[in-house]
Amino acid sequence: MNINEIAALAGVSRATVSRYLNNGYVSAEKKEQIKKVIEETGYQPSAQAQMLRTKKTGFIGVILPKINSDSISRMVQGISSVLGEKGYQLLLADTHNDVKEEIRYLKQLRQNHVDGIILLGTVFTKEHYKVMKEITIPIVVLSQCVKEYSCVYYDDYGAAKELTKKALQSGKNPAFIGAISEDEAVGQERLYGFLDANFEQDRTIKEEYCTNGLFTIENGYESAKKLLEMDPMIDTLICATDKIAMGAMMYLKDCKKRIPEDVQLAGFGDNLVAKVCDPKLTSVHFYYQTSGEEAAKMLVNMIEDSQQVRKEIKMGYQIVKAGTLRE
Repeated sequence: MNINEIAALAGVSRATVSRYLNNGYVSAEKKEQIKKVIEETGYQPSAQAQMLRTKKTGFIGVILPKINSDSISRMVQGISSVLGEKGYQLLLADTHNDVKEEIRYLKQLRQNHVDGIILLGTVFTKEHYKVMKEITIPIVVLSQCVKEYSCVYYDDYGAAKELTKKALQSGKNPAFIGAISEDEAVGQERLYGFLDANFEQDRTIKEEYCTNGLFTIENGYESAKKLLEMDPMIDTLICATDKIAMGAMMYLKDCKKRIPEDVQLAGFGDNLVAKVCDPKLTSVHFYYQTSGEEAAKMLVNMIEDSQQVRKEIKMGYQIVKAGTLRE
């Protein structure tokens, strides 16, 4: 079945069918005739022909640091809902937190003719910028503020500062369990927010009261153990992620510390684990799904309207107070 046969069966010209397939003007009567024939015959336009005609592939590359993350899955859900509605398909690339894999996928997607790229970046190196400058299709960075590119990101600093201030209303001796420092948003901005909240209350936090490690429950457990053994008077733990906070909670329970009476605890992400643990974890809620939607809308506008002006959106947040902070 081809376009000429569709035209003959519908009783219209080939040009009318072509306009219909390319969303051009067709009268309501002829549109209904063509639609009926297409539905009856199961006709599918050639993807290659459409690509040659429109110079678009209909595919968007989405590069992820890891797929098994509640926050990232919510971002992808938002991206998918918008792109699906706009007729685009996703090509997902999971880098397993490997910077070299991120760069490899950037090069590969550039060569494989996608219409645009959404990059959920964590660490941006000189090699990243070099490869990205060579890419002529639109790029949107999600979850990081990158000055050279359109981006959607979170107020990690502001959220950490506000969360710490709430904790300090009843906490006297706080500590911070962080994640790898190369991750600017999670590793640095949340730490800076914690430190500045203390500074504004004339508290000086010694370096040994701020630990660093992986995004794991094991890091939370071992870091909490290290901090409490160093200073048993620590009464507040602010953790860079909910997963890290869960590890800290496990240690506190193992050493018979009451939560929040002896040690209060908070994390970031408002993930499922924060809602099902006992007591429920106080956490910062970031609008991950909405951020994915905003990144996708931004990219679609860049593709379809040829808007190359850099834009950025800083998302809001909400502190979800639960049972791990004292009143």
